[in-house]
Amino acid sequence: MRYYLKYLKGDAQIWMIVILLMSFSLLTVYSFVPILVRIEGGSPSYYLGKHLVYVLLGFACMFTVHRIQTKYFNQISQFVYYLAIALLVFTIFFGVKVNGAERWIRVFGLTFQSSDFAKLALLMYLSKLLVKKEKLLDDWKGGVIPVIAPIFIICLLILKDNLSTALMLFSISFMLLFIARFPWRKLFLIMLSIFASILMFISVQEAFPDLQLSRYQTWKARIVRLLEQKQDPGASKVENAQANNAKLAIFNGSLIGQGVGDGRLKSYIPEAYADFYFASFIEEFGLFSGFFLAFTYIVLLLRIFRVAFKTEVLFESYLCLGIGIHLLMQASINMLVCVGFVPVTGQNMPFLAMGGSALIMACVSIGIVQSIARNNNKLTATATSFEYNEDEKTD
Repeated sequence: MRYYLKYLKGDAQIWMIVILLMSFSLLTVYSFVPILVRIEGGSPSYYLGKHLVYVLLGFACMFTVHRIQTKYFNQISQFVYYLAIALLVFTIFFGVKVNGAERWIRVFGLTFQSSDFAKLALLMYLSKLLVKKEKLLDDWKGGVIPVIAPIFIICLLILKDNLSTALMLFSISFMLLFIARFPWRKLFLIMLSIFASILMFISVQEAFPDLQLSRYQTWKARIVRLLEQKQDPGASKVENAQANNAKLAIFNGSLIGQGVGDGRLKSYIPEAYADFYFASFIEEFGLFSGFFLAFTYIVLLLRIFRVAFKTEVLFESYLCLGIGIHLLMQASINMLVCVGFVPVTGQNMPFLAMGGSALIMACVSIGIVQSIARNNNKLTATATSFEYNEDEKTD
C-alpha cells in the first residue's frame, strides 16, 4: 500500500477517506439499484460496471489535477467561469430531459450535468475576485458589483431547472464573502434586495400562471408537502410516498441495519442510489454506521480546512474553504432530505452515490485541494531544509 501511496502527494488522510468512500460506493451502488433495474431495465451488474467507469475516471481526474501546479488554477479561473456560463446557456436551449428536468448534456452517450461544472467554476473565479478586489470592497462600482455579479449570473442560469443547487451555491458563495470580510452593511442590503425579489417573483408566478416557470409547481408542491407532513404526519401519504418510504427505511434500519443487500424499502425509494442514498444506507447498515458516515465527512472537511489554513496564498485558502463547505453541505442536505427536515432536492452523497458528473467534479475538487496540500508540503520541506542548513553553518 505504501508503495502506491508514494505517488499520491498532498494530505494522506484526505486520500484515504476519498478512496475508501469511492471503493465502498461500488458495494452500495450494486445493492441500491433494484428500483432502477425495475424502471429502466438492465441488471445490477450493468449499473455496477457503469459506476465503476465513473469511479476510475474520477480517480484519474483527481490524480491528474493534483499534479498540476497551483498557480494555474488562478490563471484559468476566469476562462473556466466563462466556459461554465456557455455550458449553462447551451443546457437551457439544448439540454436533455432526465427526471423531468432539462439540466443535462449528453456527451458520448453519457449524461453530464453542467451545473456540477459551474459550481466549481464559480468557486474558483469568486476566490480570485475576492483577492483581486480585496481593497475595493467598500466601493459599489469598483468592488462590490464585480464580485456579486458572477454569483448572480451563475445561480440564475442554474435556477430554472435546479433550484436546490442554485440556493446551495448561493449560500456557499455568501459564506465565502463573509469569510473574506465583505462589508456587512452591503451584504445586508444585498440580502434584503434578494428577499424582496423572491417575494416579487412568487407574487408574479401566482398572479400569472401562464408565465410560470416549468419547475415552479414542482418547487411549490415539495414545500407544501413538507409543511403538511410536519403538521399532520398522516397527511398526503400518496404524494409523500418517496419521503415516507425514506423515513420507513431509516426506521427499518434500526441501530445495526438489515445487512448488505437485505434492505426491502430501497426497491420503493426513487433515486435510492443517489438523492435518497442516506435512507438506503441506514436501512442496510444501521444508525451507528450513519453516525460514522457523518463523522467521516466532518473529518474530511476539517482536513480540507487544515490545507486552507496552512497555505500562504489567499486565493488557495478561499478555494479550499469553498470546496470543503460545498462537499459537507451537499452531504448534509442529502441526510436532511432523507429524515424529512428539508424538502426533497436533487443533492446526492459525494463520492458514494452512483457515478456521474457530480462524482467526477467532486474528484476534480479534491484534486485541487491535494495540489494545494502538495505545494504546502514542498514549501514546508524547503523551509525545514533551509533551517537545517543554517544550523549547520552556525555550528
